[in-house]
Amino acid sequence: EIEEIEEIKEKESFEPMTPLDSWCIDELYALVIKAFPFRELTKEEFEETLRMVADGYTSRRGRRGAHLHYDAINRRLRPRRGANLIALTNGGAIPDMFDYQVVLDPEDTVVGSLNEDFALDSMAGDVFTLGTHAWQILRVDGLKVRVRDAQGMNPTVPFWFGEGPGRTVELSQSVSNFRQQIGDLILDESADAAMQWCINAVGLPHSAASQVVEYLHAGMAALGAMPTRDTIIMERFFDEVGDMHVVIHSPFGSRINRGWGLALRKRFCKSFNFELQAAANEDSIVISLGSVHSFPLDEVFRYLQTTTVRDVLVQALLDSPMFEVRWRWNATRSLAIQRNRSGKRVPPQFQRMDAEDLIAHVFPDQIACAENLTGRRDVPTHPLVDQTIHDCLTEAMDIDALIELVGKIEREELTLIAKDLREPSPFAQEIINARPYAFLDDAPAEERRTNAIRNRSWADPAEARDYSLLDVSAIARVREEAWPLVHNAEELHDALQTLGYITAAEFADNGFEKWRERLVLEGRLHQLVQHPQELLFATEDLPKFRALFPECCAQFDTPSFLEDVCFEPEEALRDLVRSRLEGLGPVTAQRLADEVSLPCVKIDAALLALEVEGFVFQGKFTPRAEQAGDGPVEWCERRLLQRIHRYTIDSHRKAIKPVSLQVYTQFLFDEHGLQPVRDDDEMPRSSAEPSLDGQTQLQRSLAMLDGISAPAASWEADLYPTRVSDYDPNWLDVLCISGRVTWGRYVQPSASQRALHKGSSGPVKTTPIAIMSRANLDIWQAMARAQLKEADEGPRKTRVGQDAPSGKTFSNTAQRIEADLLTNGASFFDQIQSRSGLLKAQLEEGLAELVGAGRLNSDSFTGLRALLTPAAKKQGAHRRRRRSPMFGVEEAGRWSLLETFAPRPADTAETEAMTTARTETEAENTRRSP
Repeated sequence: EIEEIEEIKEKESFEPMTPLDSWCIDELYALVIKAFPFRELTKEEFEETLRMVADGYTSRRGRRGAHLHYDAINRRLRPRRGANLIALTNGGAIPDMFDYQVVLDPEDTVVGSLNEDFALDSMAGDVFTLGTHAWQILRVDGLKVRVRDAQGMNPTVPFWFGEGPGRTVELSQSVSNFRQQIGDLILDESADAAMQWCINAVGLPHSAASQVVEYLHAGMAALGAMPTRDTIIMERFFDEVGDMHVVIHSPFGSRINRGWGLALRKRFCKSFNFELQAAANEDSIVISLGSVHSFPLDEVFRYLQTTTVRDVLVQALLDSPMFEVRWRWNATRSLAIQRNRSGKRVPPQFQRMDAEDLIAHVFPDQIACAENLTGRRDVPTHPLVDQTIHDCLTEAMDIDALIELVGKIEREELTLIAKDLREPSPFAQEIINARPYAFLDDAPAEERRTNAIRNRSWADPAEARDYSLLDVSAIARVREEAWPLVHNAEELHDALQTLGYITAAEFADNGFEKWRERLVLEGRLHQLVQHPQELLFATEDLPKFRALFPECCAQFDTPSFLEDVCFEPEEALRDLVRSRLEGLGPVTAQRLADEVSLPCVKIDAALLALEVEGFVFQGKFTPRAEQAGDGPVEWCERRLLQRIHRYTIDSHRKAIKPVSLQVYTQFLFDEHGLQPVRDDDEMPRSSAEPSLDGQTQLQRSLAMLDGISAPAASWEADLYPTRVSDYDPNWLDVLCISGRVTWGRYVQPSASQRALHKGSSGPVKTTPIAIMSRANLDIWQAMARAQLKEADEGPRKTRVGQDAPSGKTFSNTAQRIEADLLTNGASFFDQIQSRSGLLKAQLEEGLAELVGAGRLNSDSFTGLRALLTPAAKKQGAHRRRRRSPMFGVEEAGRWSLLETFAPRPADTAETEAMTTARTETEAENTRRSP
């Protein structure tokens, strides 16, 4: 095509000519075909278009659209009076989307445009955003929306309806290759290898690569294969109300999928005489069926043929919105409909009415009453109709690529997989939840059948497996429930009518013999004695058995009310098979044939007839049939199969169902060695394992509470005594002094907490203090950095006395202590006192202030105990001349400043480490449920 364009450019150019001149038709045709878009225009198509513009149309408002005078005798073309003005005011190929202008009052300045639907749905006073500014609607005047400055009011976001471009062939091929590469890496190596390839070869960040691989891995595990352009997978499943949905995974782009979906929808409608709902996007198609449809799933691939797919698609698109819209666009381009008249814009509703009048004149069947239509619509040969169909087939869809795809399916060049699943696969989630732009019919979003589908919120690739496998216990349970439960002769007679017949073995195994004699004496039970298989059936079914086995039923007397009842053999067999399937579950045709001693081909014919009715499904439902591969096909009644699917899903959900809050709480009590408080207890007692000594219990509790921030006074008053038998504070001090455990404040106060404790200079009993292992200290520091809010607390600095985390400046005493420790490092209480010259009470007050602000801690937990002890209690102890208390600040060991840091979000590695540590710390065993 590029070479053709260059050749056209090299040809001699024509001087500009005015459209008011008279043209020779042959010369005009020679000029037109030199334009690249019309290079393949035939002479017949050209002259037909000229006659359309010359003859115009006869509407309810008279003749219109006749802009040229066609002199067929001299083969000349002249413009009519007024044609030049119409062409100047209405010409152009850009379609009119009927957007409303947004006009600022009173300046009358145009500030933008709004979609017609949004403008019509808006009312005076509504506020919306356009660009970076908010506007308030004053009124909707004609095709203008009058607005004023919203002056800071909260706006809504307007919407636009339009048609976006579909995925190109090159992009679709790249997506398919990416899927294939991921699938191969998962099968040949592992999911981690696939994720590493995404990071190294594609350049995805770690989080994105993890999500992509997890999604593709779960979808491939559910379907058993990866959908690509060479492997098309079709899945079928039931929803919550028993309706059926078919999803085709075809990553060919929306243009091909839209055409394929419309054509299949038309085929289904012709086959079942039922209007279906369908949707298509870039990667898949969904067709929502009713409760009366049943068919072999793999036959859907052969519903379309290359010789008829174009005609089927043309008939399908006539009912779609795309034809109506493009018809109006083409009518406007051809000047058959005017966009502007008498210097004013024609309102959208008038243009739509003109388009409807025009199509009623050109293509009456398009808007004809459905009662008057029989069979396919005859599409007239008209330039506007042809152009509209061409635009639908080549712009909104890709008919050539669709024909090529159908040809590949016919030639078996693609891998085609059909799967009956118990629930939708992860790949089906997108199309199931598609937005209105993907719909192929006019049903609104709230009426979509896909709303009845229950989706998984998440699927673990490690646990996902082929969704087509059904639970053996679910099949056994359904078979047991389907078989009638009999307690007396009346129920046995009802069971015989329900099942059609019962074999002698089943009669004996279920203990029905005790009621046989009574039913025989009452004339309600018959038995085929001369038949190879001894069958027992109700008298009401005697006409059916007489039609099938006349020689075996000759000795039976026919009741008077059944003398006029007769069946054809095929009809009788179909009814018996129908009844029999209601009580068996999945069964092969050979088993049914063996029971009634009839050729299997007759049973197959009856089953196929029931399948057409939507009563029965064929497939491989039991694990034995699935493992057999090419073994016999099983048949199952629709309601029983739906129940099997439901029980299978319920069993999987039950296996991963979260426990109740009460059970989880009891688990935490047991895990932490707690027991509830009793009336005669002053505090909860430890229920830890008696075989563990107290120090071991303390270490176990420290590991479980690692990094947890709790009120300072609660650690040795509530938390440890309830978990550790005969708790001794010295045990905790030993662990702190050894360096295995440290403590400090890492959760900084919020603005409201600062205001509440504004007058406090030191730690209070409710100050959040964390006790943690030094091995995880960097993790909890990273969490503290992530939790800090720059806007609320500001960055932490190391300059003495400035920008304290509590939002206030330290006292002079605290500043002197902080400066001393910054200069000399960790120091004992006496060293700090001698260097700073502070009194003991002043030094304790300064240390308390720094501890409460999260800037200081000591080697042992004794320091915090001493700071939490009221001064009056300490003085009372000295007055009673007792020895120095063990929780004095002098026995706390060295005092040191905690590391300072600025608030920042945690990186990926820190986030993973924090999540793992927190999960292990709180001993939570959780799992998502679908």
